[in-house]
Amino acid sequence: MNLKVIGFLIILSIIFVIPVADAQLSIGAKAVQKSVEVVINSDGDVHVKHVVISSNLPSQVELIEGTVSNLVVTNEQGEEKEFAVIGDKNGVMIFPSQRNSIMEYNLANVLSQKDNLWTWNFSYIQTTSFIMPEEVDVLFVNGSPVFLGEKKGIACHGCQMVLEYLINEPNNIKQVNWEDEEFLVEIRTWSEIENFDFNWLNKKISFEINGNNQFVTTVIPLELLWKPYTILLDGEIISYHEFINNGTHVWLSMRPETSGEITIIGTTVIPEFPIIAPLAIGFLMILVVPLMKKFNLR
Repeated sequence: MNLKVIGFLIILSIIFVIPVADAQLSIGAKAVQKSVEVVINSDGDVHVKHVVISSNLPSQVELIEGTVSNLVVTNEQGEEKEFAVIGDKNGVMIFPSQRNSIMEYNLANVLSQKDNLWTWNFSYIQTTSFIMPEEVDVLFVNGSPVFLGEKKGIACHGCQMVLEYLINEPNNIKQVNWEDEEFLVEIRTWSEIENFDFNWLNKKISFEINGNNQFVTTVIPLELLWKPYTILLDGEIISYHEFINNGTHVWLSMRPETSGEITIIGTTVIPEFPIIAPLAIGFLMILVVPLMKKFNLR
């Protein structure tokens, strides 16, 4: 037999013998995805749904990294379709179709829980929507807080993020009485809270936390303490995020590395100086100064 033919057959046999996972071959064109949805429940279970645009050619869909189970591909009518798994469930080959395909699977070993905090180091190039557990109204993306409110989740494009959230986070309500008024300060955290105090003279709120590297979210009435704020841990300035200001309350999020005393210092104590006071004083000066000059008053 011709040596060239023998060499060709050897190469061909090697290609067929090498497992796909080891060969890292790209089979088919990259699929165009209409949407990718990740649903997380209260127990940390994850369900993923890809909607793939129809194509006359085989198309390859990359799966989100994790332990994949219960993988199924259907058409838009819910009828199951044949598909091929690529490698060690790294991707799926969708066969040609006149209609969109829907691929769903469960994903494990992606979320970890420590000290009541759920964490997912997520990376996926396609735009991905995250539907969060019903109990979650605030989550953290790369350490920055995101308030969901009535929304169910967030969307992320070309996403590489550390997603963190808390379930049933305790909400400590602290009452401040000033003359005939009552103000409520909320402190949301899994850390223990002790020795809460409002110091009117020094324009500050303070409390002790017992817990390391825990998120602490404080909701302060603007009528009680006005911004901007400085936040200290045992006398040292720490960073924080102001992420909600609805005109009546401000939300401040911080993550102290250690236990200690948190001090939130404002600029104005509202019971003594109303919110409109700086504006009112400035307006009066505009009116009074010209009159003083006119009548040579000093």
